[in-house]
Order: sequence, then structure tokens, then C-alpha cells
Amino acid sequence: MPRTSRRWVQRVQETSNAMDLPPGIFTRSPRGIATGLKQAVTRSRRTKGRSKLQSAMSMLNLHINRSGRTLKRADRARLEAAKGELRRTFSRKTRGRRAASPRRKAA
Repeated sequence: MPRTSRRWVQRVQETSNAMDLPPGIFTRSPRGIATGLKQAVTRSRRTKGRSKLQSAMSMLNLHINRSGRTLKRADRARLEAAKGELRRTFSRKTRGRRAASPRRKAA
């Protein structure tokens, strides 16, 4: 296998249209991850998605998904908590259980 084909991640990172993230951003606290992602997405012109929140959430989900089974339970919980912090940072409603709506009577 040629040496260049093994380094596809590096080539993708250099040429892709993904935003640039500071090193070690995903090792911070949930609030630190959220604020770091917000700063990165507001500074970058290379975003994906229709909104800044969508771009930041996409990068967080990409990190979680790429980590796969090797991600420790505590780290996964911290990154999942960062999703809620990210929504709060962008002043969006957080996901949670919806209140049960009253059922309509059948006519």
C-alpha cells in the first residue's frame, strides 16, 4: 500500500470545508466544549450546515461517532452533556422529555 493512501485523514483535514478547531477542544468540560465550538464556528468561514449551531453540532457528533466503541462511558456522557450546553450557548431550547399533551376525544 502506498504511503500517501494511509494518510487520507490528513489530506481530508487540509482540503475539506470543515471548520478549524483548536487542539484538545473535546477534552474540556461540557461548557468549555460548547464555548470553544461556538468561537470556532463564528470565526470560521468554512462551516457546513445552514446555521452556526448546525455546524458546531455536526462537528461534535462527528467526534462522538468517529470515537465509536473506544470512547469511555464518562467521556461519552461529557460529550452528550456538551450537546445541551451547545444548545444553551446558541440560545436554543434543550432537548428533553416533552410534556404529555392532553389527548383529543374522538368525535
